Amino acid sequence: MESAGGAARFYPAAELADLPESVTGASAGCGDPIAIASLRPGEVVLDLGSGGGIDCFMAARQVGPEGRVIGLDMTPEMIKLARRNARQVGATNVEFRYGEMEEIPLPDESVDVIISNCVINLSPDKDAVFGEAFRVLRPGGRLSVSDIVVNGELPQPIHGSLNSWAGCIAGALDEADYLGKIRAAGFVEIEVQSRDYVNIGEAEWESTHDLLDAAGLSPRDLDCKVASVRVTARKPA
Repeated sequence: MESAGGAARFYPAAELADLPESVTGASAGCGDPIAIASLRPGEVVLDLGSGGGIDCFMAARQVGPEGRVIGLDMTPEMIKLARRNARQVGATNVEFRYGEMEEIPLPDESVDVIISNCVINLSPDKDAVFGEAFRVLRPGGRLSVSDIVVNGELPQPIHGSLNSWAGCIAGALDEADYLGKIRAAGFVEIEVQSRDYVNIGEAEWESTHDLLDAAGLSPRDLDCKVASVRVTARKPA
């Protein structure tokens, strides 16, 4: 949902200070999953939908040289960008792999922590994503995600808009359904650590303004319908 300077909304300024524009400018997240991940030195971290690599590089600092971070993305251009960024920032404990989060190309029980930032909501098969996350986590492993959810049903013009889908809105589930899919995959201790409602103004919805007009709606009708949440969960030991 964010681009260019958008990373400044979610990350402490000190964390961004030594990252180049090619990293911060490629940030398209809706939160900071690292802040709730409680990463420890030596852990193996997997980032689903790693994009330009911003969360990977921040995680790499926390797990240290004895740890490892794997970024997974389904877009070849993003993998190339992230690998260039890794060379530029000198992140030797980070690697980027091409693949889909519905079929994670990693062995069973091979990572300690999974993070994701505004990506799972875009998947057409969220059950598969959470099932795969559960599979590759080691017993006791942790899930830490920032994502977009909705409160109740979105108006059909928004739900059906491809522009909204690309903006992380139309693919979003009701929060209860989203948490239910995490639970159904086998996770326990599922907690919403924060919930920030998006009050959508005219400027943010220029691309869907005609759709709203046709449905007799205004941007104000969407207030408190869309939220950015940060969720943690654990795979039983």
